[in-house]
Amino acid sequence: MQRRTLGSTGMDLTEIGLGTWNVGPVWGDVADEDVTESINTALDSGSNFVDTAEVYGEGRAERLIGETLEDREDADRIFVATKARPDEDGRHSEAGLRESVAGSKARLGVDTLDLLQLHCPETAAFYEPETFEVLEDLKDEGEIAHAGVSVEKVEEATKAIEYDVVESVQIIFNPLRQRPAERFFERAKHEDVGVIVRVPLASGLLADAIHDVENLAEDDHRRIAAEEGVDAGVGRKGGETFAGVPFESGLDAVEDMRRLVPDEATMAQFTLRWVLDFDAVTTVIPGSTSPEHVRENIAAAELAPLSHETHGAVRDIYEAHVHDFVHHRW
Repeated sequence: MQRRTLGSTGMDLTEIGLGTWNVGPVWGDVADEDVTESINTALDSGSNFVDTAEVYGEGRAERLIGETLEDREDADRIFVATKARPDEDGRHSEAGLRESVAGSKARLGVDTLDLLQLHCPETAAFYEPETFEVLEDLKDEGEIAHAGVSVEKVEEATKAIEYDVVESVQIIFNPLRQRPAERFFERAKHEDVGVIVRVPLASGLLADAIHDVENLAEDDHRRIAAEEGVDAGVGRKGGETFAGVPFESGLDAVEDMRRLVPDEATMAQFTLRWVLDFDAVTTVIPGSTSPEHVRENIAAAELAPLSHETHGAVRDIYEAHVHDFVHHRW
């Protein structure tokens, strides 16, 4: 798999990594063995990047990643990014950041975190320079090698990269959530900031895996958002679940998009290839605990870039079905 350099970090990441949000309880139960198998499958298939957070399973994802890497002879080639949870006020204090770093280091079994990201704090946090000064201190002290942010809004991403310490931005981007390409990517590329794409498959919608929600657990965030509306989903204003798209509108968009998928690809692979066609993107991190799906996702990097006509058709579908629901919210 080809690699792209994450901004100014010097970290050469495979185009497709592995996200581990699905270890958390909002996705239903998943066994430790399944999580470990999915991590090993991704790494054995050529990926060298795993993204996690201390809140995923309340530290469980970090612990399982640490235990998995401890058993691998090639652990030194793997990069792990994690995220620090905000304080109760939705911002990041120095004490909170230092506590997060210490906990993540212990669970991952490392002396220095490869990449620490602020985990979607409130917008106000991006206007508090003292938060980013703490990141500078942590870097100078060798607690973290690099710092970045995970954001809900394009405006937060744009503000975050004004701070020199921020070398990467993690943001939602997919055919149902296209504003970053219009408002952020060129700026990130100009500033040599890496872009990590999360929620690329819109919680399974763009994997063409969800046609109704009756088979999902009652506490699964996707079922809740489908039954109660976007705002009931995970994230600020429900912007994480289904990438913030109303369930039925998302289904309509996927139905319209299906005709564009090449015969040799799945909908999920088509979507990941679409994301990778934007050269500002460093890596994309779909999550799955199914080894088959993990291998399928990683294979998407080998597909040929999509045509301009196909990209135009995807944009038309976006504007027809979901633009008005998402474009100006995030």
